[in-house]
Amino acid sequence: MKARTVKRHGRESFKSLWRNGWMTFASISSVTITLLLVGVFFVIMMNLNEVATTIEENVEIRVHVDQTATKEDQAALEDKIKGISDVASVTFSAKQQELDNLIKSFGDQGDAYELFQQDNPLSDVFVVKTKDPNDTKKVAKEIEKFDNAATVKYGQGTVDRLFNVINVSRNVGIVLIAGLLFTAMFLISNTIKITIVARRKEIEIMRLVGATNWFIRWPFFLEGMWLGVLGSIIPIGLVSVIYYYAYEYLQPKLAGNYIQVLDFTPFVYQVGALLLLMGAVIGIWGSVMSIRKFLKV
Repeated sequence: MKARTVKRHGRESFKSLWRNGWMTFASISSVTITLLLVGVFFVIMMNLNEVATTIEENVEIRVHVDQTATKEDQAALEDKIKGISDVASVTFSAKQQELDNLIKSFGDQGDAYELFQQDNPLSDVFVVKTKDPNDTKKVAKEIEKFDNAATVKYGQGTVDRLFNVINVSRNVGIVLIAGLLFTAMFLISNTIKITIVARRKEIEIMRLVGATNWFIRWPFFLEGMWLGVLGSIIPIGLVSVIYYYAYEYLQPKLAGNYIQVLDFTPFVYQVGALLLLMGAVIGIWGSVMSIRKFLKV
């Protein structure tokens, strides 16, 4: 395509935006609101996914060894656990280490448990992690059947609810984002339809003098793209600002915790690029759908 032709298409697309001022404003506003909601949902969903992934990676099974078990019994139990195909790792934690961890977890109030140093009532523990966190319950049930496995704990109920909430949140987020994007495409499509109706005579004359279908369609593609790109500018700025303050507020509170939110950079740049791309794509797609249905050339 010649540079002069490209310049002409760009000029025509901007003229069309100006001629249909109110519809242009309505479409850009719609894209702005839609992409703002998409951006917020996306940021929340990605951070929830990061938190969920971190939690999933830290889900573990704690196998308390029977206090009457000998060293040979413990070794046999460990071998059986390691023999389960879904097990990723098995770590031994002696009862003295368990008591030290318990005292440490209570902070200043942990001194009250110092009296147990002479007669430790806790058990040795095998900490088990599975290859897939969703297999935690299945593996725990299998370990419960082994000899000398006194109690097996993995956060029963809590882990199941956690995985259910994670899966529901991911699915709901995807559906909401898809619905919002469809709404934006529909409104941009309507704007292009009005433009096509207003320029039917011009299009007919262009066809009579030999203009190709693509020559006629290009300004509409560009118009849709401009609507999407212009509508993405404000959401990019607002999402960046909102996430900056949210990050500055949350990060110090989560310091030292295994739960973390995504770093401000490069995440905010990735979100900005995604919103800009989404704006352009839904704008062009709205134009394509409109042209296919209403532009009889």
